[in-house]
Amino acid sequence: MNIALWIVAGLLAVVYLAAGLAKLAQPYEKLTANPSMGWARDFSPGAVRLIGAAELLGAAGLILPRATGIAEVLTPLAALGLAVLQAGAMLVHYRRGETKNLPMNLVLLLLALFVAIGRFAGWG
Repeated sequence: MNIALWIVAGLLAVVYLAAGLAKLAQPYEKLTANPSMGWARDFSPGAVRLIGAAELLGAAGLILPRATGIAEVLTPLAALGLAVLQAGAMLVHYRRGETKNLPMNLVLLLLALFVAIGRFAGWG
């Protein structure tokens, strides 16, 4: 089970690293011009940057504590935080009528919960 948790945590870390960097590195105007980022127009530039920072910290938290053996409780907490972030994303997309995004959001939420539960339960 440990190998499965590492694989899922690694995949999630890559996804959230890319998403967080995109939100932090691109100007707000360019970000909101992207049709798949229409939701960002409902948030201030600072809020979008905060979401990006949370994604970056979550990506680091999925890997670094467990890999270094330092404060390992942060790994399931990071996964839980990312699951909450996805729940919020699902709510925003649903309210905006962007239902095509919901399946991917649900998959990311379930994978994050798998890592959180697995690490909290000591599956590996």
